[in-house]
Amino acid sequence: MKTTEFAPEALAGLIGCTTTQGVPTLYAPRQGGEVTAGLFFRVGRADETLATAGLTHLVEHLALHRLQLTDLHYNGATANAYTLFHATGDEEEVVAHLNSVCAALRELPLARLDTEREILRTEAAGRQNGANSQLPLWRYGAQGYGLSSYDELGTWGVTPDQVGEWARTRFTRENAVLWITSESVPDGLDLTLPTGTRHPAPTATSALPTTPAYICGEDGQVVLTAVVRRSTAATVFADVLGRALFQDLRQEGGYSYSAEADYTPRDADFATLTAYADALPTKQDAVVGGFVDTLARLRNGTVAQSELDSVRGKKLKMYDVPDFAASALPGYALNLLLGHRVLSPAEHRAELEAVTVADLREVAREVWASALLQVPGRRGVDWAGLTLAPQYSGTTVAGSRHQSLENENVTLVIGEEGVSVTTPRGAVTIPYDTCVAMTTRPDGARGLTGPDGFAVTVEPTLYLDVTPDRIATIDAAVPEAAVVRLPARAPERIPQPREATPDTARSKDSGQATWGWTIAIWLLGMLAAVWGVLGAVTIADELTESNPDWGVVLVVLLFEIPLLAVVRTLYMTRRMRRP
Repeated sequence: MKTTEFAPEALAGLIGCTTTQGVPTLYAPRQGGEVTAGLFFRVGRADETLATAGLTHLVEHLALHRLQLTDLHYNGATANAYTLFHATGDEEEVVAHLNSVCAALRELPLARLDTEREILRTEAAGRQNGANSQLPLWRYGAQGYGLSSYDELGTWGVTPDQVGEWARTRFTRENAVLWITSESVPDGLDLTLPTGTRHPAPTATSALPTTPAYICGEDGQVVLTAVVRRSTAATVFADVLGRALFQDLRQEGGYSYSAEADYTPRDADFATLTAYADALPTKQDAVVGGFVDTLARLRNGTVAQSELDSVRGKKLKMYDVPDFAASALPGYALNLLLGHRVLSPAEHRAELEAVTVADLREVAREVWASALLQVPGRRGVDWAGLTLAPQYSGTTVAGSRHQSLENENVTLVIGEEGVSVTTPRGAVTIPYDTCVAMTTRPDGARGLTGPDGFAVTVEPTLYLDVTPDRIATIDAAVPEAAVVRLPARAPERIPQPREATPDTARSKDSGQATWGWTIAIWLLGMLAAVWGVLGAVTIADELTESNPDWGVVLVVLLFEIPLLAVVRTLYMTRRMRRP
């Protein structure tokens, strides 16, 4: 083992700092016999593309495969901006674990790749989506930090060469930080890793033209995310917001059971603030209103000094816990990994003491300015000054038009530059040259996703005349790097048009029948109009006579009223037959 000195000034006298085989290493002792270690790498889901999503997770699984059943507690985790391998046990076991992980990263067991693909897909199938699982894609699109909203498509298509190259270029000693709860770096530790470079966290993208914005989500929950600058004041505000939501929505309003807020670092400079409240169906409007009111109260500065003091006191207590240095190792290591400033305890205490109610008001305004709110069902919150996130693309492509067999108001357009789906409310368009992923099936189905998160699914069975040559046009234009080939579906899994009912769209033959209904309505409508005009003139003439012939008036009305009734009945029936 080769170590060299590495000493951030802020940690002097608190945490030991060195470099082990080129990997920055932080260490501090913890009471008790067990040792815990964590090896961070600055690579995660946000570094991938939608077509390769899951690549980092595959490397993590392959690196842990060689470990045998043992009493050692160990695991791996792939987050947006980092991957972590951690273990707890006696010193010898932890050293053996870290050595095994690094040895596997130097030479991955790629023969096991197909097995690990299946394991990851099984893991994903059993994973519960969180309340805010869709918010990243609405904020960031189908790239970068938005990829956490998507399935790991890369488990279907990435090659052994891609996995090996990813390990060689991202799991390097320059792109790692180790922390370990021990008096010193243990003997026998071998962190030999490939040479590389430190990769900064990905630059954030945006799929929102304006904020604050909102989207409609599932019933029973209100969720807000915001992007704020990383600061001590922002961490305090997250706790103040959580307390305020709990007080307003549960204790006073009785609308929610859970109401909380969280602050999570995203990269070197920014963090994600997440707030959540649940609600029964009958209370959802009240929860949305209360949620918005609480945020308004905080950004208007009506935060009691006692609220700030309570949160500050709780945070200061972290320095009073036994083995503070050991418990702080993961946070310090992650800050070093991401390139964020490292504060000494004295510096952090001073910043906590300096936070004011005015500082919290500024953070609240920053939260609101970047807010993305998910509201239950189809509730709108435009009244609160939020804008509905874009639901459609701004343009369509020119090309062959293919009517939906389920809804005659929906048309698929396959062009030379991209595909569009048009509806009465708007269109969704994916240009081929910006397509970030296209899934393919042997039956001809194609699913295209753009960087903004919009998607178009081409199912040949659900549109008129989507022939193999039309599919070939798409295949020839989408970049190969974006293609994800999925396996064949069982015949019963291939979607088929729903049978014609009053609530479903027409097929080719029923489209002709629709024209028959339309012609009948027009002819009878014209007859009703002409008869109505003639009848009105006749009735007017009779009424000017001193002795009107009321029989003529009655005949006119007896014919006109049933005729209008027939036209109305045909029209309403025609509407019912439309999707």
